[in-house]
Order: sequence, then C-alpha cells, then structure tokens
Amino acid sequence: MSASKFPSKPSRQPAPTSSPGDAEEDFASLFEATQPKATQAKVTRIAAGDLLSCTVIAVGASSVFVSVGDKSEGTIDIAEFRDPSTGEFVVAVGDVVKATIVDDGESSGSAVLSRMLGRGGHGAAELEQAMGLGIPVEGVVTGENKGGYDVQFGNIRAFCPGSQIDLRRGGARIPASDYVGKRYAFRVTKVENDGRNVVVSRRDILEEEGAAAAAKAWESIRVGAELEGTIRSLRDFGAFVDLGGVDGMIHISELSYARIGHPSEAVEVGQKVRVKVLKISDRTDRDGRRQIGLSMRALAEDPWVAAASRFPTGTMLSGTITRVEAYGAFVEITPGVEGLVHISKMVLDRRLNHARQAAEVGQAVDVSVIGIDLAERRISLSMVAAAEQVRDGEVAADRRDQDRVMAEQKDGGTLGTFADLLDEARRK
Repeated sequence: MSASKFPSKPSRQPAPTSSPGDAEEDFASLFEATQPKATQAKVTRIAAGDLLSCTVIAVGASSVFVSVGDKSEGTIDIAEFRDPSTGEFVVAVGDVVKATIVDDGESSGSAVLSRMLGRGGHGAAELEQAMGLGIPVEGVVTGENKGGYDVQFGNIRAFCPGSQIDLRRGGARIPASDYVGKRYAFRVTKVENDGRNVVVSRRDILEEEGAAAAAKAWESIRVGAELEGTIRSLRDFGAFVDLGGVDGMIHISELSYARIGHPSEAVEVGQKVRVKVLKISDRTDRDGRRQIGLSMRALAEDPWVAAASRFPTGTMLSGTITRVEAYGAFVEITPGVEGLVHISKMVLDRRLNHARQAAEVGQAVDVSVIGIDLAERRISLSMVAAAEQVRDGEVAADRRDQDRVMAEQKDGGTLGTFADLLDEARRK
C-alpha cells in the first residue's frame, strides 16, 4: 500500500515549502505538525502492557506508524495487518486500531506495539511475552476436561483450571456448556516446553475488573440513593443485588408491601430491579466488604395512601387470613394492607376463648370495614357484619310488629297478656 501522504520513517523528504538551506524535517516533526495545537502541550505516559486505540499516521514498507500519545509515535509490524484470506495488507492512513505496547520506547525512542497480544497470540513466543508483561490474551474455550477447560490461542492449546474460569461467589455450579465455544480474556500464568504446557487464568482478570467496577459503583452508593441492580441470588431472608461490582441485600420485608413467605414470590435471579439504599454499615466483613441495606418497597406506591378512598366504612371485601392471635385475626384485603377482625366480630352464635377457634392462616373470608385509622394504619374488620345486619333486621321487624299490635289492642279495649299479643302478631 502506498505511503504517499506521509513518508515512511527511514526516508526523510524535505517539506514542500522548505528552502535548500533548511534542515530536513524528521518524522517526529511531521507528526507533531499534524496534531491540534490545543493538544500539543499535553504529555501522555505509556507503559509496556497498555492497550491503546491508535491512529495510523503513515504506512511504510515493513512497519505501520501510529500515534501513541501527544508528540509520540510507535510502530506495528505491517505483517499484522495482512488479511489471512487474501494475503493483502488492509490498512490506511487515518484508521484507528487497538494495539498493546510491547516496548515503551524509553531506550530506543520509538514505541513498539502489537495487535496480536491481547487477542490470543499465534505462538508460544507471543504467550511468553504476554506473560512477562502481564497482558491479557484472548482465547476460545474449546472443551471441558478433568480439572478444568481447554482453551485455544491460535495454534496453542492451553489449560485453565476449573477454579480459575470464573469467580466463585456461591450458588449453583455453572454448567460447562455456558463456557464452551465462547471467547474470553485470560492471563497467562505458565508457558513451558515451547508452548506444549500453557496454563491460563480468567479469574484474576475478573477480580481486577470487579475491583475497578466496585470502585466506580461506590461513587454513587450513598444512603437515599436510587440505583439500578440485578438480582444475583436468593436466600430465605432476602435477595442479594449486584449494583455493578458491589453487592447489596434486600431483606424480605423490603421486597414488597405484600406479605410474602419467600423472596422468590417477588423477584427472580437475573431480574433487573430499581432499589433505594437504606443503610450502609460502618463495619466491613472478613473480605473487607461493607454491608448495604436496600429496599424495593421504598420505591413502590404505598397502598395505604389510597386506603381511605378505596375502603370506606361499610365496604364488603374478600381477604385472606395471614395471622391469628388470641384477640383476633389479621386479614390481608389488598397487597400491603391488613385489617384486624377482633374476636368479638368473628362469630355470632357463641363466645370464643381464642381466635383460632374460628379462623386459620390461609383461610379466605368475607369481611366488612367497620373503621379505619390512616394515621395508625389500622383497619377494623368484621366477619359477622352481614349476619348482624340480618339479625338486626329481624329484631327491627319484630319490634315493628309489636308496636302495631299494641296500637290495635289499645284501640279495641283489652290488651290481654304480652304473650297473647305476640301470638296474635305471629298469626297475622
């Protein structure tokens, strides 16, 4: 490919405007002239192992010249830009490529980079170099074996111990099928026998990424903050949420206004949730982590806000008994709202010594609202209101009949006995 726009480093051509008496302009000067003035004053430090996004500024016969920082340039072997299917070199001035610093150029004056490192390499030499520099390399998990996994790096097969393929943070074991066929970044920990014995680890990289993510996550974690997270695991007492490298816990009582017996009734693993930070412990556990208390309930609509308008006195409802005490039974009439049926409002025909004589947890019952106190979040319910209405209606009817008979007897003269009056009322 032609390098007509920029001369290659070995040959220095005079600038078009140079006079015969001017000194020849070297490649570094040409590179500096192409940079915006606003950035020429900045200095970017580079080090072996850094993965950079570089802009191609010139293409030579054997090397591609790229920018690696203000006033700095580096070279990449042009062979790394060869298309394996056609054999052609695919690169042009202005292209942006990712490459790893192999030599920072401190001694030679020019940095050397490689596109292969960090992308799997193609042989033992590249893997040894990556191990020495601590550079992650990409490989494909090709299968599971006794004790771990086979990982392919170009024409080199490596071994990743099972304990090093992922982070182990409890929960069920992840099946091998979740890894096989996927490409991951690994760190080379051993290269022996000219690449016939290569050991790699993914866990170290994940821990480093997790530490970086945790540091960033802590920038937004504070009491009262509303955050996005993912349900990571469930326990009987609550749900653990990944906040982006930092775990918090939602107690079962903070999952919902509704009464639930297990967190799985409200959320599931992998679910995206929005939570509010309730508290952050001042103490750390043995792993140096601080406990974070979260709540989903705090961000949900409070069902008690509309309770007065939804459940005025006299409203007939269906509910479920959630708790039975000696003095009465608690009935959930809507998720998050419970009312109390006092023991005196449970049956009409007898006196109860304990509410469990007429109610049990899980029982569906029909109730009516007989009182509501929003300030105290209390609703008084009755299981016998309908029966009381029937009874009171019958008593009122009897009273009306008695009054009518008494009036008729008074007009006719003799009133007779009270029993006679009742008998006559019934015959009518």
